[in-house]
Amino acid sequence: MHPSRLPLGAGWTGRCSSPGQEAVELNPTELLECNLGYARCARLAANRPCDAVRFSVSRDRGACIALWFVCEAAHHPVSHGILEYSLTSNHWTAPHPDPRIQSLAECYLQSYLLRRIPPATSGDTPSSDS
Repeated sequence: MHPSRLPLGAGWTGRCSSPGQEAVELNPTELLECNLGYARCARLAANRPCDAVRFSVSRDRGACIALWFVCEAAHHPVSHGILEYSLTSNHWTAPHPDPRIQSLAECYLQSYLLRRIPPATSGDTPSSDS
């Protein structure tokens, strides 16, 4: 009902990224669990570095967007950092080394950009016609 409240800013579809399960299409129940942030499915490895990844925009300077990320295990932070994306060159200048977490960051950024209000620039002035 409220896609912007989901951890990645929207609901997503896709394939499982658990080792050995990459070809598995997720059913609606599994997608719901994955989209809520703490997936609890039988395909997940019991010994994994994290259970969930949280993102937030730490800086939006128009041409460069920085995202904070926090990886959680058992509801506690286990790692964190900053990822950076250049809108000018359309590439990550500071990506995450884990391709699964990087993919989540790309989903989060896409959701953010779809609802983002472009930042004002120093040359912008209000219009008297408004």
